[in-house]
Amino acid sequence: MVVFPNAKINLGLFVTEKRADGFHNIETVFVPVPGFNDVLEVLENKESQKDILTTTGIPTDTSDESNLVMKALKLIREDCLIPPLKIHLHKNIPSGAGLGGGSSDAAFMLRLLNDQFHLKLQSGQLEEKAAILGADCAFFVRNHPVFAEGIGNKFSPIATNLQNLWIMLVIPPIHLSTPAAYKNITPKQPEKSLKDILKMETGAWPENLINDFEPNAFHNHPKLMEIKNRLYAEGALYAAMSGSGSAMFGLFDAKPEIEWPREYRAWAGQLQKSDDGKD
Repeated sequence: MVVFPNAKINLGLFVTEKRADGFHNIETVFVPVPGFNDVLEVLENKESQKDILTTTGIPTDTSDESNLVMKALKLIREDCLIPPLKIHLHKNIPSGAGLGGGSSDAAFMLRLLNDQFHLKLQSGQLEEKAAILGADCAFFVRNHPVFAEGIGNKFSPIATNLQNLWIMLVIPPIHLSTPAAYKNITPKQPEKSLKDILKMETGAWPENLINDFEPNAFHNHPKLMEIKNRLYAEGALYAAMSGSGSAMFGLFDAKPEIEWPREYRAWAGQLQKSDDGKD
């Protein structure tokens, strides 16, 4: 079976408080980007009693045991009998970009195993397992826009009305560390509710729909601010950094045709209701 784990973007990100456990509470909205994805294929390994993981595309800097796809398999095996597998992961979503690529791979692996081996696990059960693997992993189980709070692990449905808009992702060769990003943040309660901001006309978003990680990121990496300004200059209704990563995105009424430096990754597609990512 082949599945296509997709990226996500964050609409707004407020860091509201530091918790007693050292983590931070946030408010944000996760939105799936179905057209920008990795590729994950799983077959039974009838030639060996071992699992085999191969990867192509963007190089990964983790061992097989540390790969979230393999961690998802190990987690499923705690309750279910799964035979030895041949697993191939083609990486297209870069790490450190704030697009949730690794979390998506893990969640889609859980979904794939559930379907391929008829495990009959419900979405809620898959979400519980995904949450063990990462705060935002569970989002990719249902793969629909959600309002996220807590450490980014408490979800509630939200209407975004983005289906007719186009998105352009621009990813420069910059890696941003999430732990480092939080070290430079001063938590505060937002002046306006994120849910209320999203009900505003899109024209009001640039002044109100804020990502708290942007000021420090732009100070340390001015090219990110340059990308944001260019997106607006080319007609974006809204532009921002996604999460705590280096990916910038712009939302447009029509398909954007913008040329970027060769070392940048750029992709454009129409936002639409996400599907189940299977083939």
